[in-house]
Amino acid sequence: MRQILWWGRTGAYGPDYPRNRTVIAELKKLGVELVVFQPLLSKFGDIEAALRRLPAVDAVWVPCFRQRDMAAAVRYARRRGLPVIFDPLISAFDKRVNERRKYSADSWRGRRLLRWESTLFNRAELLIADTQAHRQYFHATHGVALERIVVLPVSAEETLFTPPAGAYQLPARPELLFFGSFIGLQGATVIAEALHHYHGPAIKLCFLGDGPQRADCQTIAAEANNPLVDVEFADWIALHELPARIGRADLGLGIFGSGAKSARVIPNKVYQSLACGLPVITMASSAYPAQLGAQNGLFFVPAGSPQALATAMAAAVGELGQPLRQAALASYRRYFSSKQIGTALAAALQKLLDGKLAAVSATRKHQKDER
Repeated sequence: MRQILWWGRTGAYGPDYPRNRTVIAELKKLGVELVVFQPLLSKFGDIEAALRRLPAVDAVWVPCFRQRDMAAAVRYARRRGLPVIFDPLISAFDKRVNERRKYSADSWRGRRLLRWESTLFNRAELLIADTQAHRQYFHATHGVALERIVVLPVSAEETLFTPPAGAYQLPARPELLFFGSFIGLQGATVIAEALHHYHGPAIKLCFLGDGPQRADCQTIAAEANNPLVDVEFADWIALHELPARIGRADLGLGIFGSGAKSARVIPNKVYQSLACGLPVITMASSAYPAQLGAQNGLFFVPAGSPQALATAMAAAVGELGQPLRQAALASYRRYFSSKQIGTALAAALQKLLDGKLAAVSATRKHQKDER
């Protein structure tokens, strides 16, 4: 049985974070035993791990968002001839510079952050990306060789997000559902602006959640005052209630932000909606498999275009029915399911642990003999 040291400080993004829960579940299905280590201080994690005399393992896995844990984890691994696997999920440089615009890429802070993060990414024997677009970004921006980057989609928690029971019945006034945190990346205001241009069948539109752009969306929707669209703004609901809420909707709305980061991600709402058999309209991007389209339950529109979104909304409403919901679910299962994660993960670990681990260990032994 393979053993992997799961190295990351606890907190909001610890082992109970959905991405980590999914990865942990798939690792266990592959027969991997996890040794969990949550350092008290990221900077000195390697010293703490050595003092604790952790059991022997085959590799070290640093989970999502734990860039600050990487340096110590790498030091610990190098001393023992172990490969490091890092699943950052996002780039801190990308988030601060491109999404939040705290400072420019050319500023001294931007250059320092890029150097720091690129060094960390390149110290991993295996870097995990959630989409092909992020894989290309990690290569182009951080200089990580493509052969060292494997794509594992975020997927959905399939114990929660399942299709509703019973056959689908198209209502007289179909409901479109957006749910999210109303941050700029999601482009919720584009949805609200689309109400100025919508001329399709009568529909309902629900904005579910809260965040920075919710008030702007309410203002825009009120100004549009489109008689063809009944608009509702609803507050967040508990996660365990979300699958049923998705199941009651007729069409999902993804993200539409025009920023570069938006084009690299597939948001949770898309995975979750497809897993429930809900067709989705979202922005076109290279994050999605090229084979997907309207016939697969996904309708793509240009980012940041309320006119294109309004047209797509009308067209998609005309396609609603049980076959489209089945196509959405089939797309999820084929491209984004936990089964796909398990298959990709098994191949990556086999290559790393059966091949590269042996090579790393041989190199360490050779270096020791030379001394």
